[in-house]
Amino acid sequence: MARFTPRRRFTSPKRGTASKVVVPSVNPEPKTTVAPAVAARPLPSTRRLRRGGVANVAVMTIAAGIVGTIAIPAYAFAPGSTGPQFATSAETRMTKAQAQSVDVAEDVIAAPVTKDGFAAVTKVEIDAAAEAERQAAEAAAAAEAARVAAETAMTSYAASYEGPSVGDFLANPPYPSFDLASVYNVATQYIGTPYVYGGATPAGFDCSGFVMYVYAQFGVGMPHSSAGQGAMGTVISEADAQPGDLVIMDGHDGFYAGNGMILHAPYEGASVRVQPIWTSDYTIVRIGI
Repeated sequence: MARFTPRRRFTSPKRGTASKVVVPSVNPEPKTTVAPAVAARPLPSTRRLRRGGVANVAVMTIAAGIVGTIAIPAYAFAPGSTGPQFATSAETRMTKAQAQSVDVAEDVIAAPVTKDGFAAVTKVEIDAAAEAERQAAEAAAAAEAARVAAETAMTSYAASYEGPSVGDFLANPPYPSFDLASVYNVATQYIGTPYVYGGATPAGFDCSGFVMYVYAQFGVGMPHSSAGQGAMGTVISEADAQPGDLVIMDGHDGFYAGNGMILHAPYEGASVRVQPIWTSDYTIVRIGI
């Protein structure tokens, strides 16, 4: 029969030392077992010291890197100190140059200084200018109205003419052969005939209509155009000109009257007349040669 052994009390071993544990057994003789030693735990103060040491090592490493960077030689950041590819440019050298002097030629003249000028205009002057402009516009409108009325009247007057026309003369010319003196004499018969734009009868003439009507009486047909009439003849010198020749201008013509004079239908509001030639820009043209 097995013998019972009562339990024994045991105290907790101190931390960091091995302890013996008595295990009750049914064997006649008790056996003792040695428990493994509990791992030694560092005290709180020791743990803090270890953590602080690691932090200190990291800080010292970073500080050493900063000091190393600062200690890099200046030439590492200053291109130009070594090698021709880093040489200082001429422009850079000029910016660091000392005071310089420049020679200016004696014939250099300083640019003139000009100032903008202005003049003030009073209200009285503005009103006077506006009034003058208004009066000028009214005068121009009145003149245009008078011109239109006169042209209308002359056109009606020319339309009422019942005598022979240019076509009638060309079909049966009263002067089958002509000379310049005869042409001029016939032309003088119409002095005083009013100017009518487009007119070609004694009721009213324009410049080329007058020439066309006179030459038609000699059997010479002409276009109703000063340029076309000039193209029909031969240009001659003024020294050779005779009354009856044509004076051709830009947009106008008439009969040469001798001594630098012209017989023509001048412009609206005027009548066929003789007057001095007022310009040097003209040619003398003779018809029939």
